[in-house]
Order: sequence, then C-alpha cells, then structure tokens
Amino acid sequence: MYSNPIIWADYPDVDVIRVEDTYYMVSTTMHMMPGCVILRSYDLIQWETASYVYDRLDNTPAQRLENGQQIYGKGMWAASLRYHQGKFYVIFVANDTRKTYLYTSETITGPWNKQIVEGFYHDCSLFFDDDERVYLVHGNREIHLTELKTDLSGPKPEGRHRILVTDHQPHYLGYEGAHFYKIEGIYYVFLIHMTKEAGRRTQACYRADMLDGTFVGGEVFNDDMGYFNSGVAQGGIVDTPDGDWYAVLFQDHGAVGRIPVLVPMRFEEGVPVFAKEAPKQIDLASTRPGYRYQPLVASDRFEYTLDGQGNVRLRDVWQWNHTPHDDLWSVTEVPGVYRIRTGQLSPNLTFTVNTLTQRAMGPACVASVTLDGSGLNDGDYAGLCFLIGTYGLIAMTKNEGKYYLVMQARVSQDNSIFGSMIDQEPATEYARIPVTGPVVKLQASANFIDNQDECRFAYVDGADWKSLGIPHKMVYKLDHFMGCRIGLFLISTQEIGGMADFSNFEYHISP
Repeated sequence: MYSNPIIWADYPDVDVIRVEDTYYMVSTTMHMMPGCVILRSYDLIQWETASYVYDRLDNTPAQRLENGQQIYGKGMWAASLRYHQGKFYVIFVANDTRKTYLYTSETITGPWNKQIVEGFYHDCSLFFDDDERVYLVHGNREIHLTELKTDLSGPKPEGRHRILVTDHQPHYLGYEGAHFYKIEGIYYVFLIHMTKEAGRRTQACYRADMLDGTFVGGEVFNDDMGYFNSGVAQGGIVDTPDGDWYAVLFQDHGAVGRIPVLVPMRFEEGVPVFAKEAPKQIDLASTRPGYRYQPLVASDRFEYTLDGQGNVRLRDVWQWNHTPHDDLWSVTEVPGVYRIRTGQLSPNLTFTVNTLTQRAMGPACVASVTLDGSGLNDGDYAGLCFLIGTYGLIAMTKNEGKYYLVMQARVSQDNSIFGSMIDQEPATEYARIPVTGPVVKLQASANFIDNQDECRFAYVDGADWKSLGIPHKMVYKLDHFMGCRIGLFLISTQEIGGMADFSNFEYHISP
C-alpha cells in the first residue's frame, strides 16, 4: 500500500490521460523554467518526469526578471493534456502574456511545436468529438463551450458557442478548472468551486446527452481527508486497462503547496460516483511490474558534458525561478560545479536571476551544498534558500573584504493566503557570524507535517552541523501561488560581476 496524497509536493491543477499502458499527468509550473511539466506512471501512484513542454515561453522582460518586472503567480496555468490520432496536445493560458498556447508532439518527450490560439480561455479543457469537431471548455463561474477552427488557431466563426453551466450559488470561488469528456456517449464537465455553504473546495460534475442539451448535475465529491478543512478537488479522470476509474485531484497543504490525491470513482447508469472519502492508503496494479522510477527530487554532483550542439541540459529535477540568463551560469566551466555570475543588481531573493530550484518535498526534507564564495564582491549574498514569498535563506556574504554567514527571512504578518511579499524590501537578518574562509557547507531543512511549515538553516563547523538563526515559519500566499522550493542563489546588491560556485548538492526526504 502507498500513502495518499500520492506526491507530497507542489503539482497542482493536474490533468491525466492514459495511452495504452502508460499514464501521463501535466501540472502547472507558472514562473518556473523549463515549464509545463509532464509526469509518467504505470500505476497512477508512483510518478517520474517524462518531459517539459517548453524550455522558455516567450522570453519577455518580466519572464526574465528584468527591470523590476516578474511573473510570480502568473505564467502557465492549468494545462489540458490530450492524445488524439497519434499526437499529443497540451493547451494552456499564460496569465502574464494573456495568450493561449497550444503545443503538439508525436511523442511525449518532444520536440513540441508551439502555436498561439486566438483568444484567452481560462482553465481550458481540449475536447475532440467523434465527428472531428474540436472544442475548448473554459471559464470561471460561467463555463463556456467554444468550437475551434479545424487548424485549432482560434474560435470557429460559425461554430458552436454556448454556456454549459453557470454557478448561481453564493461562493468564494465560482466554477472553474474544467475537465471535459465524452464517455459512453455522454458528455461530462468536471469542475471545482468553493461555495460559502461548504467553506472549502469541492468537486462538481454536470452531464448531458448532447452538446446542445441541458447539462445537469451538482456536487460529486466533498472531502478534506481530515486535513484542516482543505478540500480535495480539481483534476482529471482516467480509466485503467481493466476499466476501473480514478480521479487525480489536488489538496492545499500549506507551504509545500498543492499536492495530488488519487480518488476512486465509478459510473452508475451514466452518473459519476466518487468514493465518499479519499483513501489514505491506496494500491493499484502496475502495467509494468518492477519498473524503477526516476526520482522527482534528487542530489546532484553537477557532472555534465556538452551535447553535439554545444548545449547542456540539467537533470529534470531542476527548474529555474523565471527564465535563466544563460550567459551567467555554467556546469561545464568547472567540472562538478554549478557556477553563477550576476549581471544585474537585485534588492532581494525575489528578484534574483538564475536561482536554481527543486520542489520541497514532504513530510520533511533536508538539502545541503558546498559553497565556494571566493568570487563574491562586497554586498553579494550566495547560498541556500526555501523560495516562497515568505522565504528563508542561509548565505555567505562579503563586506569590506571579510566573509560572513547570515540567516535571513521574510516574515508574514498573518497566516492567510492573502497579501503580497513581492516588493523591493530586503529580508530581515536574524544572525550573522564571521567565517575565516570562502568555502563552507550549508544546510536547509523543513518540516511540513500538519502544516508546521518550518524551515531551519545550518552550516558545518568543524565536523558538526551548527544551527544559524531562527526557525522560520513559511506561509503559502497567492503572491507566488506555488509551494516552496529549495534553491541555490547569488544576489548582488552593490556591483555586478560577482561569482559563486556550488558543488556536492545533496537532497534527502525524511520519512
């Protein structure tokens, strides 16, 4: 048996399909690059990264963290993943560019061909009907059906366009997160919302025998798994080769983010019936027994070589915060080292370019890295962080030619999801100690059990780890709209051109 939620890390807004014996799941990545991650599984429980749909999206100044611009909480949201007539389709909107993007590929690993779809379709679901007409189902509160042109370039002028469902209930969040299917001749739209009566996210479904018919339905799943009234909702459904059905939804879990939950379901006379509660332990038969999955997070010794085109691709556990500036990082200049240089001044971690991240993973995790700060300039900070609006970090800094270790954090005035920490303010410094040289081993750890969401920092002193600073409470907010990330960073506050070398990155998940 395996624990449910199935992944204790930030994989929200999931959509899931099966192609023969293989399940694929796409998830929101917003401001991280490469983006639009697709996972692969053979049992719906264990997953590995199969692909990123794009390395860079549009390379705008905001996506590159230039001129004080940023796309936190924006970027790509809630992709729809489909497989039709031998081709994979991924469609999503980006909330910074206000565009709809369609990527297609013959294989899940790419290459992916990019095109823009005319219009903006919030939380859209791509649907190919049996007559080869193609639709998007999308919207918030009012859920729209929009027929597309045959080349999928935009809405079909004389096509079918209508409202399927409207959320008339008093709500905090109206219907959205559409997932649209045709199963045994019946059309279904699955939706998320948060009514004032329920007080948490719930899953709804409406169905009709014809696209022009009346869609009827309502709530189909309302459960928080006994976890702080945090409702499990929004995601796709999929069948196994044996004909069993499951929904893959998500649940808010504090600072670690929105994490996937597997919920058994079935159809009774065309009506979807979900399990009354999501099981906390679950097991499914694998279509490839004994398969060994690659980890979703991992240690890295930064041992890379250039490919035939002179490029290097990092392991798929890594994503940069925003679009990297490729001329300012290297993993081949010094073997076994991730080297960062700075090309612009930054007021704080939030606006720092080339922060290299992995998802934090529950129930608890710890990361360490060796830092060589001999290339730092005065006013530089290089180190290890938990990246979130309410971030915490440990860093080496240089002042008047002398080296120091500091622990800093941004503290929220409340524990709500509201309020933005994206500003020009520096972090609060809670500890500073002198160090004799520029090489040090740093550690960052966090505990996410029962929303403790506390991170701590340490460094090697002799042969032992020694704590630095205070335990810091991270708070998930809508400013980043993303679970926290472990990150390697270099900030320049006084002059550009500083350099930091990171090696022997180690990552461990605590049971």
